[in-house]
Amino acid sequence: MPTNFLFDGPDTAPVTILLAHGAGAPMDSASMTATAKALAAAGFRVARFEFHYMAARRYGHRKPPPRAETVNPEYVKAIADLRAKGVSGPLIIGGKSMGGRVASMVADEMFAKGEIAGLVCLGYPFHPPAKPEQLRTKHLAGLKTPTLIFQGTRDEFGTKDEVATYALSHQIEIVWLEDGDHDLKPRKSISGFSTADHLKTLAEAVKAWATRALANRADFRAGKI
Repeated sequence: MPTNFLFDGPDTAPVTILLAHGAGAPMDSASMTATAKALAAAGFRVARFEFHYMAARRYGHRKPPPRAETVNPEYVKAIADLRAKGVSGPLIIGGKSMGGRVASMVADEMFAKGEIAGLVCLGYPFHPPAKPEQLRTKHLAGLKTPTLIFQGTRDEFGTKDEVATYALSHQIEIVWLEDGDHDLKPRKSISGFSTADHLKTLAEAVKAWATRALANRADFRAGKI
């Protein structure tokens, strides 16, 4: 079965970003939609897709989220299906929470093959809430793919103090969004920032990071963002 995608941004964008959803919300959730539109406004082509269990919910089949690693092949297939649709040029993969985690588990294989140029994670689930001892970071220590992680300082899946103690690859850059929760949303009355502020910061940071990460690629130099 071919992967279904939601697209935002211009067909002519020099860089495409492929995003998977989190464990409990679909690809067209308010958070995913707002993020996709912010990235599209920054000049990216954004493609969103759903893992099979989430797509099945649209037809009344309520399935719980599977173990993240079991859907790794679905992410690899989504990359192939996106290319089959004629999407060429540099591709960055990633996703929200579980989607970003799955992308991070297939990233190095795809990066080594030249299939992708980087990884972007939106609220990485470093550990389950209230279970900081159950880390999901082992594969991140040796990650070779250029990676950008956006994390809210209130994220119960990994706080700033906790993440500072983890052994993470030097290829990983983390952007901390003040007072952001797991959806990167701040409490404006407390932080002084709005969700729109953080989305603007996110889009601008991805644009700057992608320019650095792809600077040596001939296909990117031909049409920079």
